[in-house]
Amino acid sequence: MRDHGPINIETHLSRIALFSGLEPEHIATIAKVTREIRCKKGETLFHRGDPCNGFHIVVYGQIKLSFTSPQGIEKVVEVIGQGQTFGEAIMFLDKPYIVSTQALSDSLLLHVPKSAIFAELDQDHEFGRKMLAGLAMRAHQLMLDVEGYSLLSGKERIIGYLLHEIPESEQGRDKVVIELTVTKGVIASRLNLTQEHFSRILHELSDLGLIQVDGRHISIPCLARLQAQQQ
Repeated sequence: MRDHGPINIETHLSRIALFSGLEPEHIATIAKVTREIRCKKGETLFHRGDPCNGFHIVVYGQIKLSFTSPQGIEKVVEVIGQGQTFGEAIMFLDKPYIVSTQALSDSLLLHVPKSAIFAELDQDHEFGRKMLAGLAMRAHQLMLDVEGYSLLSGKERIIGYLLHEIPESEQGRDKVVIELTVTKGVIASRLNLTQEHFSRILHELSDLGLIQVDGRHISIPCLARLQAQQQ
């Protein structure tokens, strides 16, 4: 487990988009009831069916949101990283969680209770608009996911994922290198593919000279050629 010592909760709250623009005294009030949660790699934060009493912010680490079928097949819904939040929609519905979570790496999270959010909504209409905007973005991303599963081939989904993972420092270059931050099994599930299908497509792209795979490192010799596969 990473040991960063005590953190300034107010500072971390002020950095997320949802709380940007809030008066310092309002952030201080929310910070007083916000608690830290430290998860070791592989640890479960909550299970499907557990009550939702607020939402979470990832300070560092990665959290996997997933479903598991009665047959034990896992479907990864999303991987939440540093600075991202999750649980807002269920918090408003006043229903139990519909997904389970697991830390993919040692992680530190902040849990903001819904009582603090509801109190702020009563005082600040702008805060309410920001919350709605955040929920709308999540809904939009969900629709894009459904579109991808329904209309895009497995190869197109994987290429789209790789292009999305190109770091900002590599943008604009023709030859780039990507380091996968999660296992290939997690990525396959996130893209609604079996691990076998995912691996087969990686091999096909490699045989075509579009990528070079070395563990979690993927080199793209010619970005334009890879992008052309989606056109």
